[in-house]
Amino acid sequence: GKKLNIIDCPGADDFINGAITSLGITDTSLMVLNATQGVEVGTQNLFRYTEKYKKPVIFVVNQLDHEKANYESTVESIHESFGNKAVIVQYPVNIGAEFNAVVDVLKMKMYKWKPEGGAPDVLEIPESESAKAAELHNTLVEASAENDESLMELYFDKGSLDEDEMRQGMRKGMIARNLFPIFCVSAEKDMGVRRLMEFLGNIVPFVSEMPKPVTKDGVEVAVDAKGPVSLYVFKASIEPHIGEVSYFKVMSGTVKEGDDLYNINTGAKERMSQLYCVAGNSREKVSELQAGDIGATVKLKETKTNHTLNAKGCEYKFNPIQYPEPKYRVAVKPVNEADDEKLGEIFVRIHEEDPTIIVEYSKELKQIIVSGQGEFHLNTMKWRIENIDKVPINYMNPKIPYRETITKQARADYRHKKQSGGAGQFGEVHIIIEPYYEGMPAPTVYKFNGQEFKM
Repeated sequence: GKKLNIIDCPGADDFINGAITSLGITDTSLMVLNATQGVEVGTQNLFRYTEKYKKPVIFVVNQLDHEKANYESTVESIHESFGNKAVIVQYPVNIGAEFNAVVDVLKMKMYKWKPEGGAPDVLEIPESESAKAAELHNTLVEASAENDESLMELYFDKGSLDEDEMRQGMRKGMIARNLFPIFCVSAEKDMGVRRLMEFLGNIVPFVSEMPKPVTKDGVEVAVDAKGPVSLYVFKASIEPHIGEVSYFKVMSGTVKEGDDLYNINTGAKERMSQLYCVAGNSREKVSELQAGDIGATVKLKETKTNHTLNAKGCEYKFNPIQYPEPKYRVAVKPVNEADDEKLGEIFVRIHEEDPTIIVEYSKELKQIIVSGQGEFHLNTMKWRIENIDKVPINYMNPKIPYRETITKQARADYRHKKQSGGAGQFGEVHIIIEPYYEGMPAPTVYKFNGQEFKM
């Protein structure tokens, strides 16, 4: 059998941290598009991150059962934004309230669902769709063949490729980001999801086929269950009755329950007392996890997000995930002064769970300043603090740090007189103050009383 780890991420740009974290430790990205909207700004932002992390992309057109769904327009927006590397694997036979069937041009079959969804009936493609299906099938064959010279030769010899050959070409094309498959689903009605999962299990690149992860020192790490044990901790959360849960990816080796590992960032020894596979809110206890897998553990003493845990003698240290700079900020104050210390502890935990939230105390403004990815992002944080942590807080605009400055040129002259035994002495001081601007050349000559003085 095959195991797939799927990490669900919010699409809103305010919560970009989830998508960035996931792209750092997964092997393929699944980009879900709303069939009523097509490609949105958030889609383009996330696609840029898939480019940065060099991840294969699958486009999934969802909500085809919506009355305003427009599949053709959605695909057109994909091609406009991301080019013709996006290739149709499925298209709907009907859309809107009547949506219940898609044509799969890889399998060259029609999948039709009963009103309750679930497992489809696999049927022959009807005559009315045969010409369109054949055209899209040929497009997919050509796109698959382009990624492998031997497949290209086969294609020229035979004029076509069989399903296994197409799978091989599609996998290579996805790894090279030369092919982005397009699928159709109605997630709410459970139509198309099972076929998509089958594709993920059979064609999506395996961990062993993707580029090897690289340590901070530039060392490539083979994803080998028999290699030295090394874990990368990518996320932490505090859960009721459990405490801190650390989520990790096994970068190398096989970690077993009870193993002692060493934190390369802090030098601390950590015991893996319990290992879990996680599915939503449920955790399944396991005895071991192998390279490429994702798991969780609890009660690590000194291990935080972005830390690496190794078996004794292993020196791997993986780069921390980089997050975007904050875009929005507010000043925060607890309603009750007695909650000051508790609020500080809450902010430490929140930053650990979401590194895109930055908290700092401004000595100049005498305010706690919290920065995030947007107003919605920080309003969600406020709701959590007030409803889960039970600490009422107020948001306000950060104070503006006004400073006095020079606004126009001013001149002053002063003569100092000193009487000493009948002979007078004096000294003159002349001063000019004027505004400074960036790149202003340093003055070389001063003029006073009609005379020039060189500096």
